[in-house]
Order: sequence, then C-alpha cells, then structure tokens
Amino acid sequence: AYGYMNEKPSILDFVIELFKSCYAMATGGQVLLNGESLVFLKRWKDSLRHKDSFEKLSNRCAKHLNIEEDLNRREFRDLLEVDYFELIDLKILSDLAGEVRGSTITAGECAQHVRERRVGHWFSSFVNAYEALAKAAQFNETLTRAKIEVESFDQGIRVYKESLYLVDQLYRQFHYCCRRSGCVTLLGELAQEVDNRYVNRFLRPLGDAWQGHVDQLEQWKPAAGSRHSEFFNRHVGAFREKGNKVCIVVSDALRYEAGAELATMIRQEDRYEAKIGHLVTTLPSYTQLGMAALLPHDTLAIRTDGSVAVDGRSSQGLASRQAILDARMPGKATALKADELLSMGREDSRALTRDHEVVYIYHNRIDKTGHSLDTEKDVFLAAGEAIDELLTIIKKLFNANASSVLVTADHGFLYQQTVDESDYSVAEPGGEVLYSDRRFIIGRGLTEVDGVKKFASEQLGLAGDLEVVVPKSINRFRKKGSAARFAHGGCTLQEVVVPLIDVTKRRTSDQTVVEVDLIPTSSIVISTGQLAVALHQTSPVTEKVRPRVLRIGLYADDGTPISDEHDLVFDLASENPREREIKVKLVLAKEADAYNGKPVSLQLKTSIQGTSHYEPYKSTPYTLRRSFTSDFDF
Repeated sequence: AYGYMNEKPSILDFVIELFKSCYAMATGGQVLLNGESLVFLKRWKDSLRHKDSFEKLSNRCAKHLNIEEDLNRREFRDLLEVDYFELIDLKILSDLAGEVRGSTITAGECAQHVRERRVGHWFSSFVNAYEALAKAAQFNETLTRAKIEVESFDQGIRVYKESLYLVDQLYRQFHYCCRRSGCVTLLGELAQEVDNRYVNRFLRPLGDAWQGHVDQLEQWKPAAGSRHSEFFNRHVGAFREKGNKVCIVVSDALRYEAGAELATMIRQEDRYEAKIGHLVTTLPSYTQLGMAALLPHDTLAIRTDGSVAVDGRSSQGLASRQAILDARMPGKATALKADELLSMGREDSRALTRDHEVVYIYHNRIDKTGHSLDTEKDVFLAAGEAIDELLTIIKKLFNANASSVLVTADHGFLYQQTVDESDYSVAEPGGEVLYSDRRFIIGRGLTEVDGVKKFASEQLGLAGDLEVVVPKSINRFRKKGSAARFAHGGCTLQEVVVPLIDVTKRRTSDQTVVEVDLIPTSSIVISTGQLAVALHQTSPVTEKVRPRVLRIGLYADDGTPISDEHDLVFDLASENPREREIKVKLVLAKEADAYNGKPVSLQLKTSIQGTSHYEPYKSTPYTLRRSFTSDFDF
C-alpha cells in the first residue's frame, strides 16, 4: 500500500518514509511513495482523534530526517503550503520576523503569509506570534505614513483621533500578541526595534510638537462639546431632555485607541451599533479629577491631598459619587462597580435599568494593573482584557433592557517598554508641593523651571488657589517606588484624549455572511491525481459582513469523499477583488479509483454554527478520467 516497499518493513520505517516522501513532494525531493500516501498523511494530520500520535511521530521524524538543517537552506516563501513538521512554522516565523524588522516586506504581504499558514496544523500554537508579526508590519507602514505635524491645539486633537491614534493602537496590539505568544527569543529583536521606532519616531516627536501649542495656552479650554467637565450637562443631558434613560460605563484609563478597538468590536456584534467620539480631559489627567469631571457639577476643586471636591462635596469613592448623584437627581440615578453588575441575576439587572434614569458603572482593569511596579508590564494584556470585559458589560446592560449606553474614561495613559534617563525631567519645581506623581505636581507657589508647564487652577477651569505643574512632552518626574513605564496625569494626547462611545441596539439583525464563488476551471475532466481550484470571496469582510468558513473536497455521487478536504476561512477585507482569491490543491484518494469514468463533484460545505457539522453550500460537476500513470503526478 502507498507504494511502500522494504525488505524488512516496520511501522517506524514506514512512518519515516511517509514523512520523507510527503515532504519531498512539497519541496522537489526524491519521492518513493505514491499520491495516496499524501492523502493518508493529511487525513492523519487533520484527525482530532489521532492528533497526539501525529505530533509525536512528526517531531521524531524531523530529527531522523534532519529537517532543521534542510530548512535552513530554504526560502520561507517556498514553505508556506508545507505543513508536516512544527519546525516549518518556526522557520517561517523566524524569517518573517527578520523581514518585518528590516521593513523588507509590506503589511499586505505579511498578512497574506499569515493567512496561508492559518490552515496549518500548528497554527493554533503560534497564532499570537503570527499575529504579532502582522501587527508589527502594520505598525511599520502606519508609522511611515504618519505625519507628525501639529498646526494648532484643536488640530492636534483632531488629527490624533482621526489617524495618529492608530500608531498607539498597533504598538499596543503588537505587544499584546508578543506577551501572549510566549516566543520571547523569537520576537525579541523585533520587539526592541518596534519599541525604538515607537518612542523615537512617534511618541517623543508627537509629544514635542503638541507641547509647543500647549506652551502657548493661557487656558486649558478644549473645543466646546469635547470638554470632560461638560460631559453630564451636554451628553447625559441630551438623553434626559428627550425623556430617555442612559447607562454610563466609565473605564479607568481606557485611552482613545483602546476605545476605538472596542467600538469596532461592538459593531461586529449582530444588531449593535457604536459611534465613537472623544472627550478631552481636565488637567491633571488623573483618576480623582477625571472621575469627578464626569459627574454632574457646577464646580470642581482639587484638595491638598489630591482628592477632588464636587460642589464642595468629596467625590472620593463610590459612596461619595452616589451622594453627588442623589443631590442632583434624588432616587433617579445610581452608581455601582462593574463586578457588582456582572454578578447580578436577570431580575436584579432589569430592575437596575427600570428603576433609574441614569446608571454609572465603574470599571477598573487597566489603571489597576498599570499602577503597580509588579504588574505595569502587563498593562497591554490588561487593556485587551478590559476591552473584552466592557463588551460583556455592554451586552449585559442591553439584555437588561437598557436603551442606550455611553462608554468613556477618566483619563488615558502613556506607556513605553523602556524609560531612559532622558525621559525624566531635569528638575522639579520649588515651592510648596502638596501632591506629586510621575506626570504632575500640585501645590502652591510652584516655580516654573525648564522642562515643565505650570497652570493655575483658574486656567484649568477649576475652583481654588492650587497650582499644577506637568513635565513637558513625555517626560516624567522621579518618584521612588511607583510605576514608571505606565504613567498619566500630564497633557500628552495619549493621556488627555479619551473615547466617548454611544452604543445602541437594533431590533432586527443587520449582519450578513460573505459569499464565495468557485472560479470555473478550463476543463471539467479530472485526468491527474490532483485538482487545482480557485475560489473568490465576492465582497470584503466588514463589521457587518462576516467571514464564512467552508470545507472543500471532491465527492462521488453517493457522497463518498474521494480527495483530501480543506477547511478554509474567507475573511479577506481587501477592496481589490484579486486579493480576495484563495487557491487550493486537492489530492485524490485511493477511493477515487472506484469512480473512474464516472461523474463526481467539487463541493463547498458551510459550517453549521455551534456544531461540528457542515451543510451543502455550492458545487460544480466533474468527470473523473484517470490513467494508471496519474498516481505519479507528484
């Protein structure tokens, strides 16, 4: 069977020859087995039941056949369709990382290579490493296109929320995937290069350009409609004026770029819509002031201990915020923590939205992680978790009959993997320092030394006589025992521009699944041991046009599979039709011999959601007409 012959046959000898011949079929080497052996190996590889035995023997054969040495002399692009050894993925990842690091590959090419590997046996083990490479390639291209030019205070905010935030987003997503991949050595040099480019070509130049306009300000007064302190009157008030209820989710340190990712994820949900706007925080951009600014108020005043008074009342903690709401809207508003909401049963959560006009939900994942020396390195992981948690919170609120949800934040943050000596301010201001942090100092009679910008409370729209000093650009004050990589409180765009997401839910479905066509071949006769076919995804995948998973194979009229089968994911987002083509090569199995000269069909089957089953999607008729020599068409 399979063309295997040996004077002293054994199971191990056959397995080694099986892997050797199938690898040779893909790489142009000497082949001793026939095409049926390839079908057998592919079915073995794709079998969940026999997954462990395949992987164990694949690794053993890789050593016996010295595959690592053979791979070292090959070009990774020639291996993209080869999937018999785990070492192939490591080879592709290593070479791809080198090309991304050297910017010798486009983001589109990198994404295409990742897509080609997606159907591979070991892809799930390396998915985060592959995604990290795709994000790094996108980061490089986005950074190259970015124009770090700030013409005015308002224009700086506008260009950041329209395009520049993407650099921050891709930087975070790259490190998120890196951390989850566990491939520290493999991605280490690339990570260092990304960090260097991020800080030296984006973070500091943008911080410096923006600072030039901040330095000219007489008052911190963003454009009307975007001021943090106007949130309740303008945005919550718009719902109340129409007699509508609203739930407000405040996520501590959810910066704009993370909010943009959340908005995209919301729109990908059936029936959900999310419009993203922005708010500009009050200074300093720290939790106590940001949380207070989002509450109903007439005046805000920073106290000497850093806490903030709302109309003379303390705003520290949940009970104080509830008291502020009660003073403005007796019995009509409430505040609770996200964990409390998530632990509620259906009746309690419905009572929450039924009995209150305004509900504040406080969520804290990013800030809590970033402020600890032990965990600040995990802040990008926390941001990913926060986005998932916020989506869960939003769904829970709508399932509890909420009609509208607003998502926003108290402040954003700065983050860089390495904080160099040059990233610290040269000197701290003199005067009476009452409260200090990495990115701001509060006090009286503070001196405006080089490298800092000073504001009086009045200039910031605050009551009281305290002064605020922030280090310029991305610099930090020295502070023992506190996190340095994660910081906020200053006036960079990453710290002060926060999302304002307006979420609604439709009554009817607004999603479709992308369609796929079989591209006709030149002949409907199969005369060799394999069939090459092309499939075309008819339109790009969007937030409301979802991917389709298809299984493709050749089948006899009685339903017998006569080739290997491939599971394909059609999730291409390109506007270019040519970039939405997927090619696949089917290898005929031994079962095909019984149907020679008979009609067969190329079938596409679509997965039934939530099951392991497939149902017919599209098919094309063929006639099988093979000669005995077609077994050697490899």
